[in-house]
Amino acid sequence: MTEIEDVLKSYSATFNQDMEKYFPITDSPEQHAVKAMRYSVMNGGKRLRPFLLHETAKLFGVGYEKALPIAISLEMLHTYSLIHDDLPAMDNDDMRRGKPTCHKAFDEATAILAGDGLLTYAFEVLNGADIEDSKKVELTLLLSRSAGAFKGMIAGQVLDLYTDTHKDFPNPESIIRQTEELKTGCLLRYPCEAGCILGNAKAEERALLVKYSRNIGIAFQITDDILDVEGDEQLVGKTLKKDKAQNKLNFVSIYGVEGAKNIAQKLIAEAEDILSAFGNNGQTLKNLSRYILTRNH
Repeated sequence: MTEIEDVLKSYSATFNQDMEKYFPITDSPEQHAVKAMRYSVMNGGKRLRPFLLHETAKLFGVGYEKALPIAISLEMLHTYSLIHDDLPAMDNDDMRRGKPTCHKAFDEATAILAGDGLLTYAFEVLNGADIEDSKKVELTLLLSRSAGAFKGMIAGQVLDLYTDTHKDFPNPESIIRQTEELKTGCLLRYPCEAGCILGNAKAEERALLVKYSRNIGIAFQITDDILDVEGDEQLVGKTLKKDKAQNKLNFVSIYGVEGAKNIAQKLIAEAEDILSAFGNNGQTLKNLSRYILTRNH
């Protein structure tokens, strides 16, 4: 296990303990969706997005506790997207992180409601943070846009579905970059910007971290596409070889595994160069970018 994997493991253990407190469970029948929400959000995961938010905020002197509700709200929203992505109408997956997906562990209707519940609860938690009201407004607007249907995650999901049925693109790499920047990249860009907002970063510092996030966002999705081809299903925790079976358009289908790896390596090298502006303070984020490239799940 590498140093950054040890750091992520330790962070995840602490973060999970804190997040679990947000999901008290009772035997009341109306709490059934809350049980599904808790099941999904506590179902493992790398906690990469909240970690990225905390590490970015740390660059500007913001401590763990102050950033915690913002990080938790992000992980709730991310988990909602996974629940809905796994549904039969979307990717139709039975396994997530090595366990039955929400609609398999419960049922499809409960899974839809659990996703909706996490989405709305995310904004409740964000606005309960002990920060200035002006920052709550800015973060709420930013998270809404990052997850949304115009230039956010949902737009990326729509493009992903669109490319399943439309294959003859004049510039396939352009549509793939656009899809992956939206589908995966927006929720990796948000924690970098949120950390900047919390820490009152300068405009030029925020711009650098946005560039960093865009590079690691595309590289993250490329690595996912590569793992679908040559990953270990036990380690990845979900059904593999689906992209090829569905003739999905991505960097691997266009350039092959080696070509896709080369593109991801260049993106990560650029991301690491960007962080040089932060000196030794940016080392953990550099290590994180390298982990994105080499991870096996």
